[in-house]
Amino acid sequence: MPTSVKTRPGPERHASQDAAFRTRADEVYAQLKRDVAEFSLVPGDRFTESEISERLGVSRTPVRQALFRLQQEGYVEVLFRSGWRVLPFDFDQFEQLYDLRMVLETTAVHRLCDSGHRVDRSLLDSLARIWLVPAAQRSSDTVQVAQWDEEFHCALVAAAGNAEMARVHRDVTDRIRIIRRLDFTKQPRIDATYEEHAKILKAIRANRGEQAAMLLRAHIETSQAEVRKITLHQVHMARTAGRR
Repeated sequence: MPTSVKTRPGPERHASQDAAFRTRADEVYAQLKRDVAEFSLVPGDRFTESEISERLGVSRTPVRQALFRLQQEGYVEVLFRSGWRVLPFDFDQFEQLYDLRMVLETTAVHRLCDSGHRVDRSLLDSLARIWLVPAAQRSSDTVQVAQWDEEFHCALVAAAGNAEMARVHRDVTDRIRIIRRLDFTKQPRIDATYEEHAKILKAIRANRGEQAAMLLRAHIETSQAEVRKITLHQVHMARTAGRR
């Protein structure tokens, strides 16, 4: 009788499996990062790979890959024989990131007002349609305004035409998102953001670089001051408010 031969999976099958795991790991990574940014997971929270695996309906392999990636970025730490923990805020690092953000954005604003540089006016026009509106048309949705605020600052840098500067700025934006969202838990801060963004845009459109940079610097410094006030209690309160 002919002997049956077991064939091993070819390289194509291994490649497709690896790609599937990478895709699932990317999805888990993105979801866990959202959980931290939206305070579903707050600094100090502990969890296991099995808990995440069960909640997201995936195997532990992509969960582990995602967590190792988040560990490298400073969001979580692995605990000896007891799962994982969301790391406390590193406020010194946030201060440094805000300083870097200040340099990048004020430099971009000066370029936007310099006739010698190519500027993407379509990006500025799209910002005007959001921020230069009557008070009655303003959004009061804290999640929406937080997203628009982030896009406002990224668009200013992108419109200045330096792709490397925009790339670094996006990385900074990603790393401060977790605490930046706390700046939009109260209506007065939303109102102030509309007013301040409108003044910055008007100065840019009038090519008043020094004024635009001054307004932008004050705007970022106000947000930075709010960051300094953040306590773990406030984070828990923000999470509670977000679940209502």
